[in-house]
Amino acid sequence: MVARDGRFVFAQVIKDVVDFLELPDDTAPELSPAALAARLDRVLETAVRLTRQMPDARLEDLLPNRPRSWRVLMHHVFQISIAYLDMEEHGSTLTYETLTAPPPDDMRTSAAVADHGEAVRGRFAAWWDRVAGEEFSGRVPTYFGGTTRHEMLERTVWHTAQHVRQVASLLEQAGVAPDRPLTTDDLQGLPLTDTVWDED
Repeated sequence: MVARDGRFVFAQVIKDVVDFLELPDDTAPELSPAALAARLDRVLETAVRLTRQMPDARLEDLLPNRPRSWRVLMHHVFQISIAYLDMEEHGSTLTYETLTAPPPDDMRTSAAVADHGEAVRGRFAAWWDRVAGEEFSGRVPTYFGGTTRHEMLERTVWHTAQHVRQVASLLEQAGVAPDRPLTTDDLQGLPLTDTVWDED
């Protein structure tokens, strides 16, 4: 939340914050929908590869400054795309509950999470094949308010990419060298900072 002069705005959408603070910044997505779709495929491919590297013995460890296990984070990487695709394919509101849905109890190994991720990547690719020529300027319903289809796709990409950076960091903490993690080029054009973890 951002507050000013007794007023406030929920800081879920960058454009809302910029408009609220009356800043001159252009918050429109830098990348086209086609470029974002290609980027998400690359990010999901990387996520699957890194997830397969994670030692199963570390899956119930907790993240820095968060009551969330490594297993839950790795599942969440793919759940972000599921929430987006559910909205797109079913015309439903993107909900916080879907976005943060935990992994099923029987998804207890890195291989199981990675296999799930492969299926999500395939589902995204099939969806993109169907909609590649469509208009992305229309509004879509989300739990944090209205945003455009283009902005929501961008948000799905950068949100996923940020967590994939975190998975690479966790592998390093586990003593495993990440196999081809995301590069600067993979993050180019996305509204991300250099910070991998929240500092508080």
